[in-house]
Amino acid sequence: MSAITVRPARAGEARLLTDLCLRSKAHWGYDAAFMRQAATGLDVTDDDIAAGEVFVAEDPAGRALGIYALDVDGATVDLDRMFVDPAAIGTGVGRALFAHAVARATTHGCTTMTILADPNAAPFYERMGAVFVRMAPSDTIPGRELPFYHLALRPGESACDE
Repeated sequence: MSAITVRPARAGEARLLTDLCLRSKAHWGYDAAFMRQAATGLDVTDDDIAAGEVFVAEDPAGRALGIYALDVDGATVDLDRMFVDPAAIGTGVGRALFAHAVARATTHGCTTMTILADPNAAPFYERMGAVFVRMAPSDTIPGRELPFYHLALRPGESACDE
């Protein structure tokens, strides 16, 4: 896909971005019961947007194609969520979002990015250079374990152990 731009989310986009996250998650064939449980972790709020760490990938027509959010905590940044609209999967939107997230994290002085990944997204994060650390509990669905990754953000350094 050509001409993908990544920009800060704007006030009033919370519902649009939440819907994008829900469509992206549902793309992997999860049933309705699972999606109801997962929905709280996919909700983008006006407060999230106002905090300034939610970003949107869009096409030249201004259509939202993907989203990511960061949660910065000292030297570590958590890729809080990253979702690509199903129609844009495989077009470079994910790579553009991830590259932007890494660049943004380094502007905060972070040295490590952590990622609690959906199993369907794990191969993508590995291609981006993230290193599998362990399985970790889901932050929204009790009893579910997800792949947990670290990415070193400074060349020559390894990601911290957790």
